[in-house]
Amino acid sequence: MPVPTALVGFVLLVLALTALSYAVGRAVGPVAPGLHRVDEPKSPGGEEPGGMPGMHDMGAGR
Repeated sequence: MPVPTALVGFVLLVLALTALSYAVGRAVGPVAPGLHRVDEPKSPGGEEPGGMPGMHDMGAGR
């Protein structure tokens, strides 16, 4: 069973666009070189107040 030409063309297009975007990303470099994750201390109960972990900056409970 032969593979349709349109399918082969689509796969090659996707691979070419992926390679191009990867090359551009490598050439430009990191967006924020000094950006790093900051580990916040955990509360004694293991959860935020209100029982919703990670919601302390989203206005929960205000």
